[in-house]
Amino acid sequence: MKFAIQVNEGPYQHQASDSAYQFTRAVLEKGHQVVRVFFFHDGVNNATRLASPPQDDRNVGRRWTELAERYDLDLVVCVAAAQRRGIVDEGEAERHGKGATNLAPRFRVSGLGQLIEAAIESDRLVVFGD
Repeated sequence: MKFAIQVNEGPYQHQASDSAYQFTRAVLEKGHQVVRVFFFHDGVNNATRLASPPQDDRNVGRRWTELAERYDLDLVVCVAAAQRRGIVDEGEAERHGKGATNLAPRFRVSGLGQLIEAAIESDRLVVFGD
C-alpha cells in the first residue's frame, strides 16, 4: 500500500508529530511505501536543524532525518508555512536576504502541489494534527 503523510503540528507542542513518525516508521518496516511526508502549518517546525532538546529528551527532527536517510523518504516542508515560521533553505534565504539557513538535512521546501501530487499517487493520505 502507498501512503502520503501530512504533519500539521510541531515536534514539542502536540503528540501529532510523534504519532506521525511512529506510524511512518511502522508502515515502512511492514514493507509499505511512503510516497511523501508533507509538513504543513506548525508541522514545518519539525524541519529546523537548530532545535537542541535536552539530552534526555527525544530529538524529533533528527528522528525524521534518520528515517529519511534509512528509507530514502521525501520530506517536504510547505514554503508558505515555513516562511511564516522562519524555516529557510539556501534558496529562500538568498531570495529574502537572510544571512543563514536552518533547514535540517533531508528536508526540502516546496509548495502545496507536492501534497496534492502525493495524495493522488497514494492509496491513503493520513493526516496528523489539526
